[in-house]
Amino acid sequence: MFTSPRSMTIGGKDGIRAVTIGGDAPISVQTMWKESIADVTGEGSRLQEILARIQTLRSLGCDIIRFAVPDMESARALCLIAAHTDMPLVADIHFDYRLALACLEGPVSVIRINPGNIGSPERVKAVVDACRARGSAIRIGVNSGSLPKDLEEQVEQGQLSRAAALGDAAIREAAVLDGLHFRDVVVSMKASSVQETVEANERFARQSDIPLHIGVTEAGPLIAGVVKSTLAFSTLLKEGIGSTIRVSLSSTPENEVIAGREILHECGLRSGGITLVSCPRCGRLGFDVHAFMERWQHELYALRKDVTIAVMGCIVNGPGEGKHADLGIAGGGGKVILFKKGKIIRTIDAEDADTEFRKELETL
Repeated sequence: MFTSPRSMTIGGKDGIRAVTIGGDAPISVQTMWKESIADVTGEGSRLQEILARIQTLRSLGCDIIRFAVPDMESARALCLIAAHTDMPLVADIHFDYRLALACLEGPVSVIRINPGNIGSPERVKAVVDACRARGSAIRIGVNSGSLPKDLEEQVEQGQLSRAAALGDAAIREAAVLDGLHFRDVVVSMKASSVQETVEANERFARQSDIPLHIGVTEAGPLIAGVVKSTLAFSTLLKEGIGSTIRVSLSSTPENEVIAGREILHECGLRSGGITLVSCPRCGRLGFDVHAFMERWQHELYALRKDVTIAVMGCIVNGPGEGKHADLGIAGGGGKVILFKKGKIIRTIDAEDADTEFRKELETL
């Protein structure tokens, strides 16, 4: 049997939006910033560009964003960003505990560390004490490629599977924080293998009630990454394992958020919001579905309406196959039709498609 995760809240202080993880809370969606922030200052346009993109990610359904912090410049920049947004931010720290302490001088909500690579127990305690004082949480992150030496040796000698070693490493690291009486903890165990990721998380969930951040690391480009993540998430989430997710992709943060949101929706774990359906195209194509979706995808996903939108390639099958849609669009012969619940409401010139579609969308 798997242990039900305990509840914890990140954010909720310094003007940061509170996100509850674990317990009966909805499963949250995370992404990771893809660029260096070391050059961000209070002057110039870079800070405003980042803040605007954070707002876009939120509108798409993002709850938490993680930033890599490899140096002091990045730590100072993250403090600056955190002070100008109410999005909970995570500082991703490796090796140098001083970077974690620097991030905690600002309203950073979570410090992601692996206690095993931070250094001495005194350094780990310094990070824990600073998190406790700030009211920030800690995420323990363990990856299959960076296991403790003794566990790696057991794997190489065939004494332990990599999945078991991954789970045991996480249990060991969590015990360090438990020994310091620090409970605002979330744990992640990630491998590039779906099976190893699933087995490691199952192993941990049998022994601990710490909320789990689930994901497949180095999942790959868009298609491969979504496939791997979907397989891992659907298995774990059906077992009640996983309190927050990230779809790791060699793609944009926006695509990571949309993919995570869609996976939760199809697993029946996130209700409401827009449902998009579109045809895959064929030789009957009379309307550039792909181009239309490329233009509209982010705006549609940002809608906070419980509606279904259909984008179909031809007028032969469009209204019929999209008859369940609250609003649909299809085209052919230089014309575009708009339909609702399978009934054609307007026929317009293709060049007016975006303008007229927007008008109908605003009526929903």
